[in-house]
Amino acid sequence: MNIFRKRLIHPDANDTSLVMHALGGDKTAFSQIVVRYQNLICSLAYASLGDIKYSEDIAQEVFVEAWKKLDSLQDPEKLKSWLCGILRFKVSHHRRKEANQPLKSAEEICDQTQTSLSSTELEGDLMKEQRQSLLWQVLDGIDTTYREPLVLFYREQQSIDTVAKQLDLTTDTVKKRLSRGRKLLNHAMSSLIEEGLKNSKPTVAFTVGVMAAIGSVSAPAKAASVSATASKTGSIVGWTSLITYFAVFSGVISSYFGIKASLTQSRTQREKKLVIKQVVLFFLVAGVYVASMFTLKHSAIEQPALSDIYTLLSQLVVFGFVLSYSILVVWMLRSTRKLRAQERIFEPDAFCGEKHQKGSKKRDFISKLALFGIPLIHIQLSTHEDGDKPAFGWIAGGAKAHGLLFAWGGIAIAPISVGIISTGIISIGAVSFGVFSLGTVAIGILALGSSALAYKAYSSLSSLGWESAFSGGFSIANDAAVGAIAYADHVNNEQASNIVNIATFQHVYLWVLAAMAICIIVPAVIYANRVKHHFAKP
Repeated sequence: MNIFRKRLIHPDANDTSLVMHALGGDKTAFSQIVVRYQNLICSLAYASLGDIKYSEDIAQEVFVEAWKKLDSLQDPEKLKSWLCGILRFKVSHHRRKEANQPLKSAEEICDQTQTSLSSTELEGDLMKEQRQSLLWQVLDGIDTTYREPLVLFYREQQSIDTVAKQLDLTTDTVKKRLSRGRKLLNHAMSSLIEEGLKNSKPTVAFTVGVMAAIGSVSAPAKAASVSATASKTGSIVGWTSLITYFAVFSGVISSYFGIKASLTQSRTQREKKLVIKQVVLFFLVAGVYVASMFTLKHSAIEQPALSDIYTLLSQLVVFGFVLSYSILVVWMLRSTRKLRAQERIFEPDAFCGEKHQKGSKKRDFISKLALFGIPLIHIQLSTHEDGDKPAFGWIAGGAKAHGLLFAWGGIAIAPISVGIISTGIISIGAVSFGVFSLGTVAIGILALGSSALAYKAYSSLSSLGWESAFSGGFSIANDAAVGAIAYADHVNNEQASNIVNIATFQHVYLWVLAAMAICIIVPAVIYANRVKHHFAKP
C-alpha cells in the first residue's frame, strides 16, 4: 500500500491524483501542483500587468486561494483552467484597485529612487527595474493574443510544444502567433526582450513562498467527486516520422520488385491473377493496420478518459496484424503450390523446357563455391512447388529460405534475415523476430518498427517494452515510456529519456536506416533481375 501511495504522488502524477492527495491534506502534493503551474500563472499574470513583482504576488495569491477552495473544484482534470480562472479574477480586481489609487505608482517610484540614492549597492537593482520597465513598454504595445505565447516561449527555454500544451493550443497556432509577435517587436529591442524574459522566470523561491503562505491554512474540508481519468499525453519526437517514411519507402520498392519476380515466375493467366490477389490482400491488411493505429492514437489523445481502452485496442490491432500476415504467408505458399499442380495438368504446354520441369536443377541457382559442403549461394528462381525444399546455403533466397549467414524470401530464417516473416539475430520484415529486429511489427530484444514488442522497443505507432518503450503513439513498459500515450513507472521525463536512451539512439539511427534500406531493397532487386534473366533464356 505504501508503494502504491508513493506512485500516486510521483512527480509525473496526473492532476487528478495530486488534487485528491491535496484534498486529503497532503501539502507535498499541492507543492507539486505549484511547481507544475507556477510558470504558466506567473507568465499570464505578467503578460496582463507588466510588473514582475506584482505578477508574482498575484500568482502567489492564486495558489493560496486555490489551496483554501480546492474542495470547490468539481473536476480535478480541469485544474489548469480553474487556476487560470482564479488568476483572471485576481488580475481584474487588481486593475480596479489600481485605477482608484492613481498616486500609488508615483509614490513607489519616489521611494525606490530615495532608496537607490541612499545606497549605491542597490544601483544594480535600480538598473534591473529600469530594464524591466523598458521591456514592458515594448511588450505592452503587443496584443495579449501574441504577448502571452511570447512570454511563455522565452520562459520555457523556447519550447513550442510546452507553450502549446500550457495554452491548450496546437503547435501550428503557437508558431503563427510567435511569428506574428516577433514581427510586432521592435527589432532593436529583440535581444533585450529575450534576455529579460529568461531572467524573469519564477524560481524555487516562488514555490517556497506559496508553501509558507499556506503553512497556517488548514486543508480543504471535503473531497471533490472525481469521475474522469487523467489524460496521459507525451511529446512526439520528430525523427520517428523519418523512420516511418523511410520504412514505407523501402518496403514499397521491395514489394514492387517482389511482384515483378512473382509475375515473371507465373506461367499461366490464373497464376498471374493469384499473384495480384495475394499482393492486394497483403496491402489491404497493412492499410487496415495503419489506419486503425492512427485512428486509435487520435481518439486516445482527443478522449483521454478512454485512453486505456484505446491503448488496449491498439495492442489487439498489432497482434491481429501479426496473426493475419502469418496466416496470409502460409495461405500464399499453399495456394501457389496447389494452383501450380493444377496448371501442370490442365496447361502442360506452359511448362515445356527443362527449367520448368519439376525437380530440375535448372530451376535454382546454386553457386559452385561451397564452404563445408554447403553452397555459398542458393536462390530459388522458380515458383515453390510441392516437394520443393527451402533454399539452403550461406546466402539463400526464395519463397522459403534458410541461410547460415543471410536469407531473403517469403519466410526467411538466418542470422541476418529479410522477409515477409523473418527470424534471426538481425531480422527485418513485415513481421520480424530477432535479437535486433526491424519491421512493420518488430519483435525481439531491441526492436524498431511501425510497432515494436521487445525488451527495449522503439516505434512510430506502438511500442510494448519490458524495460522501456519509445513511440510517437502508444508506449507501454515497466520502467520507462516516452510517447504521446505512455504507461510506465517513469513517463515523458528526463529519467524516462535516460532509460530509453533516446540521445544514444539518435546518434545511430541514420546508420540503422541505411542498413535497413540496403537489406530490404538490394536483395529484392537482385532476386527480380536473377528471375528475369533466368526465364529470358530459351
